[in-house]
Amino acid sequence: MFFSNYSLKFVAKNKKVMSASEKTINTFATRVRQMILKFEDIKHENAELYAMVDERDAKIKELQEKLTQAKHDYDSLKMAKMMTISDSDMETTQKRIAKLIRDVNKCITLLSDK
Repeated sequence: MFFSNYSLKFVAKNKKVMSASEKTINTFATRVRQMILKFEDIKHENAELYAMVDERDAKIKELQEKLTQAKHDYDSLKMAKMMTISDSDMETTQKRIAKLIRDVNKCITLLSDK
């Protein structure tokens, strides 16, 4: 009888141990599945973020190229404006010199008449 009671107690304890072990294993398996799902979510999010970074890099490069072109155009326009101003100044200067020459000629004529 003693042996029979002892084996029943052992089996009962063993079931408790087995059920605790099984519970631990099931909990572990569940957590591993959760981690795998979380990993997949993070991996997908990471891919989206890399795509966004690549898109932003392309946009930055495009804007830098536009800025460089705008600076070049501005420098060209500035140079053209300076040349236009110089041509205008030259015409004005030529007209002034011509007027001064006429005035000097008038003075010479007036002085020669006397």
